[in-house]
Amino acid sequence: MTKFARDEFDRVPQSSSRQGVHRLVATASRPALWPVLLLGGIALAVGLVAFLILPKLGFTSSTTPQATVTANASKQSAAASAPAPSASSPVQPSGQPGDTPSSTQTPTTAPLDKTATVAVYNGTATGGLAARVAGVVQGGGWPLSTVANWGGMPQQTSSVFYKGPAQKGNAEALGKLLGIANLVDSAEFQQPVVVILGPGYK
Repeated sequence: MTKFARDEFDRVPQSSSRQGVHRLVATASRPALWPVLLLGGIALAVGLVAFLILPKLGFTSSTTPQATVTANASKQSAAASAPAPSASSPVQPSGQPGDTPSSTQTPTTAPLDKTATVAVYNGTATGGLAARVAGVVQGGGWPLSTVANWGGMPQQTSSVFYKGPAQKGNAEALGKLLGIANLVDSAEFQQPVVVILGPGYK
């Protein structure tokens, strides 16, 4: 027994229910995830449609036509800035010389005179060489004067001697015909053109 007087709190009924201040245990609220998942699925679907389906339907980026228009405009401006040929100045065809009609070309070879006689001398040890070469000369259209063996100074090479510039054309033509490159302008011979066959000529 206590020494304090009894009060109303000491009177407890026999069939008493739970009394007093009690706190209910609240369950922790969790954020709902379905809205986030739903938005993510919608965004993914839109991205796939834009990447896979729209290019097949003909929807392209707007930057490509703009770049094409810019390139065409630059080409047109470049063509417009190119100088047009003047109507007063005729265009000369490429590859054609700009000579006037009055210009003349100088002849590169002396004229031929196949009335001049040609003498043929054999300066080698090959018998009959002068006669064979004389036949070639006569076949080329020149008359023959002398065909014989050479009795002068030994020759180092085959030569065609001609008397003055008037016979230079005959000497050049005979040199090409006989394969002789050494042409000599000489006045020591009486004949207009003299062919002396030197060593090695065949």
